[in-house]
Amino acid sequence: MANLYRFGGLLAALLMSASVYAGDIQVENAWTRATAPGQDAAGMDLTITSKQAATLVGVSSPAAKTVELHSMTSESGMMKMREVEAIELPAGKRVNLREGGYHLMLTGLKAPLKGGESVPLTLSIKVGKQGVVKVETKAEVKPLTASQ
Repeated sequence: MANLYRFGGLLAALLMSASVYAGDIQVENAWTRATAPGQDAAGMDLTITSKQAATLVGVSSPAAKTVELHSMTSESGMMKMREVEAIELPAGKRVNLREGGYHLMLTGLKAPLKGGESVPLTLSIKVGKQGVVKVETKAEVKPLTASQ
């Protein structure tokens, strides 16, 4: 019986430590525009602040087949969008993911995005040597004509 209590205490400590790391990561202002008929992809903006140095290594959503991490750069006067494997999150600094820089792309949308709804997201963030932490959030769907 004493071993069961020790195991329960260890399990509780492990669960609390995971939530502490997730609590050190703040996601704000997540949003996307509604989609036009037939559109199967959408860009998404959000801001992430991590108290510790971390790396965004993936995102998923039940609203899309995949969610890709992208960067936008200017090359020879032309804007180029490329998928990236990860996005660094320096300790204590706000990292804005939006058009014109790093951003998220929802591809293979399962249904049109409609203004007033929200899109659930799960961010996979590697925090130091602790491993990958899952952070749940929702992105507001703004009308198609919305600008930031």
